[in-house]
Amino acid sequence: MKKISATIITYNEEKNIGRCLQSLQDVADEIIVVDSFSKDKTKDICLKYNVQFFERAFTDYSDQKNWAIEQTKYPIILSIDADEELSEKLKGNIFSVKNNWQADGYYCNRMTNYCGKWIKHSGWYPNHQLRLWDKSKGKWEGIIHEKLTVDKNKIFHLKGDLLHYSYSTYSDHLLKINKFTDMQARELFEKGKSATLFKIVIRPLFRFIRHYFFRLGFLDGLSGFIISKNSAYGQFLKFIKLKKLYQNDN
Repeated sequence: MKKISATIITYNEEKNIGRCLQSLQDVADEIIVVDSFSKDKTKDICLKYNVQFFERAFTDYSDQKNWAIEQTKYPIILSIDADEELSEKLKGNIFSVKNNWQADGYYCNRMTNYCGKWIKHSGWYPNHQLRLWDKSKGKWEGIIHEKLTVDKNKIFHLKGDLLHYSYSTYSDHLLKINKFTDMQARELFEKGKSATLFKIVIRPLFRFIRHYFFRLGFLDGLSGFIISKNSAYGQFLKFIKLKKLYQNDN
């Protein structure tokens, strides 16, 4: 049987971390939590479980997650975010592959709960996530939207959903968009990318059409409309902020 090390990075996750850790019980053989000096009760909640708890200043998402992996002792990594949990079906299938490991890694579908509603379309589902892999085969890359790179000779699918509790309010979503577009605009600026009128006006429109119509966001009702609209708004905001960076640089 393969042994699994679960890794989680946290910052002010008192609302979510207990649910996440509970779902890992009996699946993970060790749990590594790397916290960026949370100011809420995240640490207290974590210490109620059998975890190894580390505090480390946040650098970027990939670096933090890779550092967490360096603290593990088992050959298989299960990476999970604090606002996620394993569904019972996914948990059962992870048990199965522990006893019959045949791949370099396994991916699953992630289903997101948006303001109390499970989203099944809108470009948010199925959201394939490669989260279980042979530690020797891959690592995280990217500063903002980190991506796991794994030797993909043998990547299989696990049935069952990774449940993601994203935003409890619409305001939370807008705050996250504002935060991430700051980072995205800065990254594009440093790469010398342009902020053309096409990117500012047309790309957001295409983004809305793609999510709401082609990815069936309308089937998610009002939530699908808001998700599609906010996705377009994020595109608009990213390039407006990029344009502002160039203006300030002159």
